[in-house]
Amino acid sequence: MINEPQARQFAEHWIRSWNSHDLDAIMNHYTPDVVLISPAAARLLNDPSGTVTGKRSPARIFRSRASVVPDLNFDLVDVMWGLHSVVLYYVNQRGSRNCRVYGIRRERESHSRGSKLQRLNSPA
Repeated sequence: MINEPQARQFAEHWIRSWNSHDLDAIMNHYTPDVVLISPAAARLLNDPSGTVTGKRSPARIFRSRASVVPDLNFDLVDVMWGLHSVVLYYVNQRGSRNCRVYGIRRERESHSRGSKLQRLNSPA
């Protein structure tokens, strides 16, 4: 079961890892059997499912993303948590609102889902 201090600590470390562009620190958040589902993965891999599995696959995507977006930076807006999950709500360097949902297993993530958030009355 996840509590508020654990969720906030996880979120702060996740943001610091991405903002420092430290691939080892980023990958430390994932188990070897991670399943990542992400709009960024769909774009970078030209795969509409946006699904990659295994720790090596996300590492390739994150390396590509860092080279494509060298000014990548996230600002944490909010953190939500449940019994076995953490949701990070953040804004990237372009002002795009995003969320990332992590299923937590043995204090590490087993799966990750990301979404770009849009207002219902806003153009895409």
